[in-house]
Amino acid sequence: MSLLKIIMQGGWLMIPILLFSIIAVVLIVNKYLDLKHFKSDNAHLLYELKALLAGGKKQAALNLCADSDGAIPLVLGEGLLHSHLDKEGMESYMEAAGTEQVHLMEKNMSLLATIAGVAPLTGFLGTVTGMISAFMEIERLGGNVNANVLAGGIWEALMTTAAGLAVGIIAYLFYNYFTAKIKHMAYEIESSSNELVDIIIENRQNKIPNRELQYEN
Repeated sequence: MSLLKIIMQGGWLMIPILLFSIIAVVLIVNKYLDLKHFKSDNAHLLYELKALLAGGKKQAALNLCADSDGAIPLVLGEGLLHSHLDKEGMESYMEAAGTEQVHLMEKNMSLLATIAGVAPLTGFLGTVTGMISAFMEIERLGGNVNANVLAGGIWEALMTTAAGLAVGIIAYLFYNYFTAKIKHMAYEIESSSNELVDIIIENRQNKIPNRELQYEN
């Protein structure tokens, strides 16, 4: 039996389930590619930033962040732009930039979660409508039925349930996978931001004694 015939046996509710599956695949592929775009090598970036800032090359550090891909370079660049502020000021700007990046990472996640919940419910609705069709056929024939008479309703009940559960399970698994990755990336943004603030403050403290020494001479 062909896939098209199997889908047709599931009744009209297979149409929204099929649409859910297509939308879920598009969302999953797009989200996977988006998260790769947001990812960056933050350990190497922070190492280079620390070296540049220690040498007083703030503009070079800004250029490095601007030329690097990912969410973390963007957030750290925001901190460097406002490095003249106190610790709280720098943190507030980086926190705002980090919140915006996390919001972009979470784009369309609610839609994927909706599909994970609605697809199985649509399948269960197909089970109900399929059983209703079967009992209506029994009533129409006055109880004189056999397995062939009930096959249509049973097909509809089983196919929609199986299809809805399959789409819902896959969508739910990827939703949890992406959620975990976004949480980890949000943690990396926060950790890298705190490390940059420490680097900037440490450079300030190292420069103060040098200025005092020059004044004394």
